Amino acid sequence: MTTLRIELSDSHSEKLNELAVRENITPSELAAKIVREAISQAEFFDQRATRGSREKFLEAMSKVPNDPPVPPDTPYHAAAKDQG
Repeated sequence: MTTLRIELSDSHSEKLNELAVRENITPSELAAKIVREAISQAEFFDQRATRGSREKFLEAMSKVPNDPPVPPDTPYHAAAKDQG
């Protein structure tokens, strides 16, 4: 096993400690768990990416209608709602 020293902002360090207490593990164990999960996710998406292709993407996108978005997905919907 390797020991790794990392620097965190005070706020991130505090949050790590709070979460570790909540999960009843040490901050070091929680950090290791988070790293394992991040690596697992990265490997999952790397593997998924090998199955995709630009051609399949373009084929799927060709089936999506070219209609304008409907609220609340319109770009200025939230801003207009806040103003009035």
